[in-house]
Amino acid sequence: MGWLFSNRYLVLRRLVQVSILLFFIAGNALGWKVLRGNLSSSRLLDAVTLADPFALLQIFATGTMVSVEAMLGGGIVLVLFAVIGGRVFCGWVCPVNMVTDLAGSLRRAVGDDHSSPALSGFQISRNARYWVLGLSLVLSALLGVAAFEWISPISMLHRGVIFGMGLGWTAVLALFLFDLVVLRQGFCGHLCPLGAFYALAGAYGFLRVRHLKDHCTLCGECLKHCPEPQVLPMVGKHNGSVLSGECTNCGRCIEVCAERAMRFGAVSRAKARQDHEGG
Repeated sequence: MGWLFSNRYLVLRRLVQVSILLFFIAGNALGWKVLRGNLSSSRLLDAVTLADPFALLQIFATGTMVSVEAMLGGGIVLVLFAVIGGRVFCGWVCPVNMVTDLAGSLRRAVGDDHSSPALSGFQISRNARYWVLGLSLVLSALLGVAAFEWISPISMLHRGVIFGMGLGWTAVLALFLFDLVVLRQGFCGHLCPLGAFYALAGAYGFLRVRHLKDHCTLCGECLKHCPEPQVLPMVGKHNGSVLSGECTNCGRCIEVCAERAMRFGAVSRAKARQDHEGG
């Protein structure tokens, strides 16, 4: 129970991610009606259409019309993740998260300094993902196709697991090596436009990590394991809740904190800002 409790959110996230993949596989290969399609467009219980809102945004940029059903499906997904908050999709649904987490674990195993890239001097701003988001929309408009969907390792991995990988393995391997050798959380934390989209969409959600300064011993484990350590500026300084939508709500900072100075809470952004300003 000690190990399980210390990794409870990690185990739960893997169960959710793998279960979603298995439901998609069963729906497409065996005809189960729980979940069919893929992450871009799917049917839930053969009754509700779901769609990737960022994919729809790219399609809109091309000037192509989409059905009302697809727009409603995208709206359902957008509202769900916006209400929960943060990049919950990235931490709890996206299959690439399992690949990048593995790379991060291997880096820590060899004693990597979490604050530094593996290749000395190589840096990419975490804001680059917002530029990639904008570029994806511009290219979609210029080329007449959903630009990111054509090269998305998320789509390649998800569709590959369901329908067969083919050359998709090369893209996944390249992403893994990039995170392992070049830059910690290189793709998800710096370049992924889908992550940037959900960071903006989930900026005002209610599920937030809260820090209790009086419990903190400044061990730094939360920052070491957090995929987005910049969202925890309050650690060791004052009480407060995470303000940034870039938090994936993965719960790793909570699990690794032996002093229980981190916890989940349902907090509005206004209340989180008051906590931040009031310390």
